[in-house]
Amino acid sequence: MSHQQALSPDNRQTPLVTFIVTTYNLPLPLLKQCLASILALSLQPSEREIIVVDDGSDSPVASSLGSQLNAVTYIWQPNQGLSAARNAGISLAHGTYIQFVDGDDYLLKPAYEHCLELLRQHTPDMVMFEYTHHAQVHQQPTDDFYPSGTAYMRQHNIHATACGYLFRRKTMGALRFTPGIFHEDEEFTPLLLLSVDSLIHTSAAAYFYRVRNNSITQDKNPEVHQKRLTDFMSVISRLQSVADRIPSTDKLALQRRISQLSMDYIYNTMVLTRSASSVEACVEQLRSEGLFPLPSIRYTRNYRLFRLLSNSHMGRLLLTHLLPNNK
Repeated sequence: MSHQQALSPDNRQTPLVTFIVTTYNLPLPLLKQCLASILALSLQPSEREIIVVDDGSDSPVASSLGSQLNAVTYIWQPNQGLSAARNAGISLAHGTYIQFVDGDDYLLKPAYEHCLELLRQHTPDMVMFEYTHHAQVHQQPTDDFYPSGTAYMRQHNIHATACGYLFRRKTMGALRFTPGIFHEDEEFTPLLLLSVDSLIHTSAAAYFYRVRNNSITQDKNPEVHQKRLTDFMSVISRLQSVADRIPSTDKLALQRRISQLSMDYIYNTMVLTRSASSVEACVEQLRSEGLFPLPSIRYTRNYRLFRLLSNSHMGRLLLTHLLPNNK
């Protein structure tokens, strides 16, 4: 079964932004709040395109959206996961820029309006912003300009969430999300940044990220934990494969991200399994790919400290037993 709401004549023009909203068995009030936050922006109907991808909800939500349905393109597809849902939205997108929004989150208007103003004034390939778990009072943000995504990635540990930025659709090329995996953003975002020729990072907290107890990221099932770890390693391996065949400047940027992910992989293995043997197996996987010991580069204080402790067997044992569940 599939359903697509026809675009209005105005939306046949090239919109400034395509919002790709994904949903799967979400409480209807959350999805409607998400859509309302997009519709409340200063964008004219001709400047926006909203694509709602319903990834196999038990009860398709189209008939429950009321007047909001008139403002969106709605499709339902059999459940295939977040990557496939976003890819389906990409295939329908016409906007100059794309913004991903998870259907249980929403945009914070004052801060997001600032991001739109940056798009209009400077036309960068990407505007990267902050997210928050709190509906904050808008404060005057600071904006930093970078000549490329590579330049940004060389200097910063990125927040990989694909909902954390607006990006020019053409910069994506053939890049898509890998279906069927966790941590799809950890692969997509650094690869996208390699193609970005101009980037603005703003401190504006423009995206409200909702933590729900029954979300995929909160799942306590050991089998889910194992898949998360397996997928994490597969993402690291694919990024390393890309790094091995790109120019040295790009490689330095991507290698920083790979080193950060390698540290995260060890950390997550420690806190999800609390198993010394699992941690040693994780280290050997990284070692086989030339990624362990972690590179001796002064990225951040946390990185340097973790690298020092994780380099020895006794340090790894200590970390496995003492680390809290959240960094």
